[in-house]
Amino acid sequence: MGKKPATYADLEALPEHVVGEIVAGELYASPRPVLRHTAVTSRLGGELGGLFDRGRGGPGGWLILDKPELHLGRDVLVPDLAAWRRERMPRILDVAAFTLAPDWVCEVLSPSTRTLDREAKLPVYAREGVRHVWLMDPLSLTLEVFALMDGRYTALLTHTGTTPVRAVPFDAVALDLPFIWDAQ
Repeated sequence: MGKKPATYADLEALPEHVVGEIVAGELYASPRPVLRHTAVTSRLGGELGGLFDRGRGGPGGWLILDKPELHLGRDVLVPDLAAWRRERMPRILDVAAFTLAPDWVCEVLSPSTRTLDREAKLPVYAREGVRHVWLMDPLSLTLEVFALMDGRYTALLTHTGTTPVRAVPFDAVALDLPFIWDAQ
């Protein structure tokens, strides 16, 4: 007899110091990220939020959230950052989790989540129609940018280093990577 698929009750039973996700019926429990990971996530969210969420000095038009819980079919994912175009989600809903797939997600890679983010979560994002995915590696200072084309992700950009870069869908402005990577 096969293994019983994980349930939301399994997520709720996890200790507070881990991040739980369910992908393809399997429960994943990851340690809380290290401070470098958290800093990259916070700084990227801050940079994008002002320009694209609030529209201060940028085009606006997005709702950007840190660590939202996504209920996508039977999968429960928690990306580091996610964004919805305002025409799809005009305001923040008073819910604990979102069932509407975002238009963009960013996963900041850690040694403990690298395989989960690349191999388990990317197919779920593709299945649900997430148009843009960024994978950011704070150890190698690498940003990978993917776009959904014909149901699969195509790599648009791999940028390593600290020079500013423009990356879709937020390519209206250059990302301040020295600040985001804390490499000033």
